[in-house]
Amino acid sequence: MTSPSSFRALCRQELHTGPTSGILPGHVQANLLILPQQAAESFEKLCRRNPVACPIISKTVGHPGKLEHHSRLINDESFDIRTDFPKYNIYNRGKLIEQKNNCVNEWTADHVGFLIGCSFSFEDALIQAGLAPKNVIRGTNVSMFVTTKYLDSAGIFHQCPYVVSMRPYKVAVVETVREITSPFEKMHGEPLDWGFDAVGRLGIRDLRKPEYGDPIDIAEDEIPVFWACGVTPQLAISTVGHLIPGVVIGHTPGHMLVLDATQVV
Repeated sequence: MTSPSSFRALCRQELHTGPTSGILPGHVQANLLILPQQAAESFEKLCRRNPVACPIISKTVGHPGKLEHHSRLINDESFDIRTDFPKYNIYNRGKLIEQKNNCVNEWTADHVGFLIGCSFSFEDALIQAGLAPKNVIRGTNVSMFVTTKYLDSAGIFHQCPYVVSMRPYKVAVVETVREITSPFEKMHGEPLDWGFDAVGRLGIRDLRKPEYGDPIDIAEDEIPVFWACGVTPQLAISTVGHLIPGVVIGHTPGHMLVLDATQVV
C-alpha cells in the first residue's frame, strides 16, 4: 500500500484483516472503543484520569465518518470508523460475542467512538534508531498481558486492570529505548517498567502466554520491556460491561486504524 487512505480502503473492502504492526511506518495508529452515549461520559473521564494507559486522540462527532480535529488526522472523505479497522471485537454486557471485519450493523445513532493512542506509532522511531522490535522484524503481533495494576477509577469504571505490551531489549539499550519513546505521550510514551522483576511487580502470570497477541521469545541477553497498552479499555469493558446496556465495540487487539497524521500533539 502507498498511503494510509489506500490501506484503509483495503480494510474497508475486507482485503486486509490482519495486524498492523509495521504497516506504513511513521504514521500514527489508533485503538478503538465505541460505547453507547450513556457510558461514554464515564469512559471519557476514565481516559482523562489515566492518560498513559488511555490517551484519547479523538472521538466521533455526530456520525461514524467524522472525528474531532478530523482534518488533522484523516484526509479522506471516505473514512468510516465502522469499516476502516481491519477487525473489530463486539461485546454485549461485557462479554466478547463476535469478531467481525466491520461493525456497520452494530453502530447506532446513540454510539460514540473513541480513538486511543497506540504504541505501534513509535515503532518506526525505534526502527530508525536500529532498535526494531522483534514483533516488527518477525511480522507478528506484539505480546500483550493483563496486569494487577489498576486504573484510577472514574464513573462506572472501577477496579479495571492495565494491559501492557511487551518488547524484549538488551539491558544496555533500555535507556535509549526510554528516550526514544518518551516523547510519544499520546501513544503511551516511555515504558511503565522493565526487567524480570517487573513481571512480579505487574502481576503478569506467564511471559510465554500473553492474553492478547503473539508470544515472543526473550534471549538470554534480553529483558522484557513493558508499555501501557490501548487494549486496556476493552479489558475495562469486560470488567464493568454488565453495567453498560447495549453493544460495545473495540478493535481486535493488534488490528489498528492507520491515520494520515504522522504525529499527534
